[in-house]
Amino acid sequence: MSQNISSAQMDTPTGSALQTPQGRTTIADVVVSKIAGIAARDVSGVFNLGGGSARAVGALRERIPGGRKNVSQGVAVEVGEKQAAIDVDIVAEYGVAIADLAAGIRENVISSVERMTGLQVTEVNVFVHDVHVQSDDDREPEVTEPPRVQ
Repeated sequence: MSQNISSAQMDTPTGSALQTPQGRTTIADVVVSKIAGIAARDVSGVFNLGGGSARAVGALRERIPGGRKNVSQGVAVEVGEKQAAIDVDIVAEYGVAIADLAAGIRENVISSVERMTGLQVTEVNVFVHDVHVQSDDDREPEVTEPPRVQ
């Protein structure tokens, strides 16, 4: 049997999509950060997520046998009972209009998180840490001295 719930009922604590007379749904922060991370990566013009140290740790993690890519890297969330606030750290592709990129990230993250979780996203803050230039990938790796001891 289906119930019709009006928008007025959805705003009440017992009538929200996450809290019903039949029970309560709690969504962990890591779930919201994964959804937001995947949604942000899907936006054209995002080279990577995370600041310098987060990307370095992520690169090391991927090299470890059995290591997986951390899809929530560069994403911080604050999740309440009905709302979520999200911070996304990115590296943008060179040539992309950063204001348009940030707007696209916000739109994609908000729609994905709200659709999948039922939480209202109150804000998505985008921090651009770097701009990726293709020539960065073309550089020769730095030559390091051989170890002094074996």
